[in-house]
Amino acid sequence: MKKLQKFAVQPEITNSTYAGEAAADYIAAALLSARTLDNQLVTIKPNVKYKEVIQKVDVSSLVADASCDFTATASASIAERILEPKELQVNLQLCKQEFVDSWNALQLGYSAFDEIPRNFNDFLVSYVGGKVAEKTEQDIWSGVSTTNGEFGGFETAFSASVASAGATDVLPARTDGSGAIISGSITSGNVLDKLQAVYDTIPAAVYGKEDLVIYVGSKVARAYQSALSGVTNVGSFNNQLNVGEKPSNFQGIEIVLCPGMSDDKIVAAQKSNLFFGTGLLSDHNEVRVLDMANLDGSQNYRVIMRYTAGTQFGIGQDIVYYGAY
Repeated sequence: MKKLQKFAVQPEITNSTYAGEAAADYIAAALLSARTLDNQLVTIKPNVKYKEVIQKVDVSSLVADASCDFTATASASIAERILEPKELQVNLQLCKQEFVDSWNALQLGYSAFDEIPRNFNDFLVSYVGGKVAEKTEQDIWSGVSTTNGEFGGFETAFSASVASAGATDVLPARTDGSGAIISGSITSGNVLDKLQAVYDTIPAAVYGKEDLVIYVGSKVARAYQSALSGVTNVGSFNNQLNVGEKPSNFQGIEIVLCPGMSDDKIVAAQKSNLFFGTGLLSDHNEVRVLDMANLDGSQNYRVIMRYTAGTQFGIGQDIVYYGAY
């Protein structure tokens, strides 16, 4: 009897297909909720239908002594990188019963959400969207495009670029900025030395740029906080020891936390030199919620999402990478 009563109050899913702008809204909510994107720590390139060319222009000998004639003194070279988002999908089946109580509780108030999803469809898609955001954050940094369900992240691209060791490739972190290439585990005992090596390797042309930041993952961020508290180093920030959060900057450069980054990785780059591409408003976007009760009598529902995502960097020589090469 109780089972029948509970079944009777199950919400029915209606208008379960989102298309066009509606789909774009849900896809954007899922993707852009990733911490790196939500805080705009990289440049977001929306509406990439298939591929987008990122052009890098390098101009030399721009200024010369004045004369009456036009004399070409400057030369410009244009190199291209291709931002090609990968098509991805979510095919998920969940039991409706497991979420009804949570959804009903939200309607009663005392919710931590800024906006309570009144529609059960929205609630289900919001739940799945949160999971998509978590995965997107991971893939932005550590994703491997050849792995099923992942798009290529920055770490893979940086490692490949450093290994090429070309004149235009990403710079590996070096001791004193020009010495031996360094990598390895980062702890509270050595994190200051590692950050100093990254800092010293930053090119003069990039140093001082307004959008230059140092990207770190959770492990490195915690190691840095511990180092500033004086746990493993002499002294502490303002003699606060373990009390209070310490400033997130190193030598005047902001340190930003990106949970998707792997352990023992540090990146120094301009936000405008790192790109995330997605379709958002393209035909690839699709969100569907299917109530299986009308098909097989079960209490299962299925959420289907299709979207695109990918990363690319611009000028390699303006990026410093501490990691595995």
